[in-house]
Amino acid sequence: MAEAIASVIAAELIIKLSSRALSQVGLWWNLKHDIHDLRRTVCQIKAVLLDAEEKSVTDNLVKVWLEELKDVLYDANDLLDDFSTEALRKDVSGGNKLTKEVRLFFLTSNQFAYGLKMGREMKAIKARLASIEREANTFGFIPRDRPAETSFMTKRRQQTHSFEREDDIIGRDDDKAALLKLVLEFQSEENVYVIPIVGFGGLGKTALAQLVYNHEMVKNHFDLTMFACVSDDFDVKVIVANIIKSVTHQAPDQNLEMDQLQKQLRDKIDGKKYLLVLDDIWNQDPEKWSRLKKLLMGGAKGSRIIVTTRSLRVAEITNKCQSHVLKLKGLSDDDAWSLFKKIAFEQGYADSTNSAFVEVGKQISERCGGVPLAIRTIAGTLSLKKTANEWHSFKENELAKISQIEGELLPILKLSYDHLPSHLKHCFAYCRLYPKDYRIEVEELVQFWIAQGFKSN
Repeated sequence: MAEAIASVIAAELIIKLSSRALSQVGLWWNLKHDIHDLRRTVCQIKAVLLDAEEKSVTDNLVKVWLEELKDVLYDANDLLDDFSTEALRKDVSGGNKLTKEVRLFFLTSNQFAYGLKMGREMKAIKARLASIEREANTFGFIPRDRPAETSFMTKRRQQTHSFEREDDIIGRDDDKAALLKLVLEFQSEENVYVIPIVGFGGLGKTALAQLVYNHEMVKNHFDLTMFACVSDDFDVKVIVANIIKSVTHQAPDQNLEMDQLQKQLRDKIDGKKYLLVLDDIWNQDPEKWSRLKKLLMGGAKGSRIIVTTRSLRVAEITNKCQSHVLKLKGLSDDDAWSLFKKIAFEQGYADSTNSAFVEVGKQISERCGGVPLAIRTIAGTLSLKKTANEWHSFKENELAKISQIEGELLPILKLSYDHLPSHLKHCFAYCRLYPKDYRIEVEELVQFWIAQGFKSN
């Protein structure tokens, strides 16, 4: 999470280094070129921070580089704050806004000596950042402003499909009934009505959509059913191609232009009552959603689009009626234990009638917070452990290291972290200061965030 902190500090530095007041100070103390060079270097480094974070997952040298960068950025930020601190020794009064800003910087008791001192410190910061920038070039970082759709990402969110066994899903009967009612019974004014399912990663949004998609009543109700996984990259052309593939069971020619694809899509769905599942949408750009929706509006009355997403903003964009947004919550303690028990005792190594297994198993289940993905991941690990002592050891020593389970819990949930705004990543990283199992007072935590400058209010 050093990238999150470094990104926030870099953004603050760029704002300060771009200010008119600091530009005037640069002229006054002959630091104009130093300030310009520092801003250019920080901008170039900030551009590659997302790529650096991705590489740091598997490269310890990159992790060290991020930590060193964070330290230098903190020092640079302190240096600029020092300008203001020195200037605030005298009151600033009179003049226009720009005059006040400039005077804030260079009203000092000894401007010449102070300028020399700041000049030396500025050059030292520049030298350190230049060294870090040269080292960054050896890693081959790629500038970008959003997580890339690369093998790094695809490991974290595999393509979904339309099938899910009903007996594999526990604790979603009420959610299933509510979704079926919206899909089959609700009378909307629009021919094509969008139903969002929203909730954080691992709650089972896709599983619920799959369950309803494959329901016998649903199959008989619609002329056409389609399932397309959208995930991180909201490319309308790719989404249209995937919808066509779901209908024809054959991918369209990759050389087709968008106009040809949209004609194929409309030929398939226009005039038909269809159900379409768009799984795992992240796009928060209303214009992009509107471009896709226009292509889907030719369905007959009663057509439905189910959207699964982790973002309330996405849900609001796709459906303005919040009462028809299905918000998933964690499983109840009883349902969580039922799911845990089903998987943990599946291999037959552990005895489900043994109170020692049951006691520690329930404690572990409660730690999963009702999240089905977490329950399945941890219970699956325990299903291969044969003694109650191994279960107890897992609870005491390994549960905090659950991220080490390859390809399961953390990689999927980390996608939510990747999409947090930089300032929220900073807030999230701050929580590492608390000890394991510490009960955090939310109001107090927010005040700490504000004190650190992570939030304005």
